[in-house]
Amino acid sequence: MSSSRTSFSDLYLDVDLTRSRGRRAALEGALREAIRGRRLAHGTVLPSSRGLAHDLGLGRGTVVDVYSQLLAEGYLVTRPGGRTMVATEGVPTPPAPTRPDAAARTRLDLRPGLLDLASTFPRRAWLRAVRVVLNTAPDDVFDYGDPRGRPELRSELANYLARARGVVTTPERIMICAGFSNGLSLVSEALKWTGHTRVAMEDPCLPAHREIVSGGDLAVASLPVDERGARIDALARLDLRAAVLTPAHQYPTGVTLQPARRNQLVAWARDRDGVVIEDDYDGEFRYDRQPVGAVQGLDPDHVIYAGTVSKTMAPGIRIGWLVLPERLVDPIIDAHRLRGAAPPALEQLALAHLLRDGHIDRHLRRVRVEHRKRRDALVGALDELHPPVTTTGIAAGLHLVIRLSDATEASVRSAAKARAIALAYLSDHHHHRRGANEGIVVGYARQPPTTFPQAVTHLIALLREATSS
Repeated sequence: MSSSRTSFSDLYLDVDLTRSRGRRAALEGALREAIRGRRLAHGTVLPSSRGLAHDLGLGRGTVVDVYSQLLAEGYLVTRPGGRTMVATEGVPTPPAPTRPDAAARTRLDLRPGLLDLASTFPRRAWLRAVRVVLNTAPDDVFDYGDPRGRPELRSELANYLARARGVVTTPERIMICAGFSNGLSLVSEALKWTGHTRVAMEDPCLPAHREIVSGGDLAVASLPVDERGARIDALARLDLRAAVLTPAHQYPTGVTLQPARRNQLVAWARDRDGVVIEDDYDGEFRYDRQPVGAVQGLDPDHVIYAGTVSKTMAPGIRIGWLVLPERLVDPIIDAHRLRGAAPPALEQLALAHLLRDGHIDRHLRRVRVEHRKRRDALVGALDELHPPVTTTGIAAGLHLVIRLSDATEASVRSAAKARAIALAYLSDHHHHRRGANEGIVVGYARQPPTTFPQAVTHLIALLREATSS
């Protein structure tokens, strides 16, 4: 059977050819070990004997002898046309590493923050946008650019965020980053440089975000959350000047920061000359209420607004943004130079193109309808449960929280493991497990439309089993 692999003219071998004697043995041993260790994969086409001899400064006869020996041992094979290649069979290979990955054993994935990318990512529109920008992009797109990101994207974002989220900014105050985690890391670094030592974070919140802040040598203080959002009165009693919040749709509880508390938050930031980091991770998705504008619009000088395409399009694109107070632009740029991970310029231009031609708005309208259908189906099924359960966070976003009354997290975890259903749990999001509220955080955006009804059925059966145990 012929191979479609390319014959490579460059071949690195860890071989000592400095001695006048033993060159053949050295080359033979180096090739044998490269094949055994899989550095030369099965089917790799090797250079011609003449080419390899030239590269290594050997006589062609030496390479021919080595190839002949490894052919006899079964490490190499020849194919029509005189090509020599690594054998595809018969060569011992190291066993593949085994990973006890729970996701590999998951039948249904109902964790929050995950998307059904097969049906929601606008693949064709993205391809068209990439083609357009490849044909029209200036040459400097392939050069080192502004650390804040491509000006085309920052300009389109300034317009879009003002229109859709009530953000007040200019392109000069927008920093493009590789998602929220990268942006939070940059902000943490800049806060440390500007004299901050502690940061308040909602309790509960995403554990990974706490780790990013604390990993930046900043102490994390717990900010309680109730049915009206983060407790700003508790924030005022903390000795610090920075806080990370999710005001539009608190993660994970799903509550919205009420208007009075939004005003109190801004007043706190002004009085302390502090800064609020506003994580607007899924603010575009709302179903039963009017859009809630960004807190940043109330005070652009004391609020950093952060957003991404991770929930609206796909996390793998790795594009996020920070809308910065003017006084923090330079510190964030400095942090970016040291620790930044800017998305590729072509992807930035593609997103700018989709924003400019209105595709992002059309895309959001389409997926918002699909997500609402899923939410309605899930909430409707939960309403039929006996005994009933209480849900929060259903007015917006891509997940909801099921509060447990007649079951425990432990019983749900056990039932979920038996059924191979992946869920997230409220207690895991609290700063401390002792006294943490219990509940299930259920994402409804991951399962494809064809399997989502089945996923809901299995979740209901799981809850009934956990309640009766």
